[in-house]
Amino acid sequence: MRLCHCYPRDAMGRSSGGSGALDGREFRRVLGHYPTGVAVVSAACPHGPEGLTIGSFASVSLDPPLVSFCAGHESDSWQRMRDVGSFCVNVLGDDQADVSTTFAGKADDRFEGISTRVEATGAPVIEGCLAWIDCRVEAVHTAGDHDIVVGRVVALGTAPGDIESAPGPLIFLKGGYRRVSGL
Repeated sequence: MRLCHCYPRDAMGRSSGGSGALDGREFRRVLGHYPTGVAVVSAACPHGPEGLTIGSFASVSLDPPLVSFCAGHESDSWQRMRDVGSFCVNVLGDDQADVSTTFAGKADDRFEGISTRVEATGAPVIEGCLAWIDCRVEAVHTAGDHDIVVGRVVALGTAPGDIESAPGPLIFLKGGYRRVSGL
């Protein structure tokens, strides 16, 4: 096991004990050891559909049905989506790494060439995704350089077909996409 000290050290190698800033690269490296599912959050914005790749999706509550994701304040996509009031979480399969890369990028029209449909909120549902969760924004909490977005689920579903023949989930681990074997 490698012991990590993410706090700055002085010339004698002593840690600031938490009184200084964390080393951002080391923080990301260590947290990169935790596998996360990959999803695209989409919204129907006034200028057209918008979306961004996330790795921070979670179930929050069953009653009422709530989910959450985190979006960075620096994200241009999130800034355009923030006041729409609804969104759809599109859970990507391991055959959709290209979709994740597209929505993580800076292209003007990320939906070009991507087949979508709409459900309850009007947010784009990406065809071929493993699951989709359509939500109305319940709350947005500021947390450091990100917003924690809580959504009330109004509709949801999975890809049609046999679960045994469906692809596995797209996973991000140690800086790259991964597949889960044995599912």
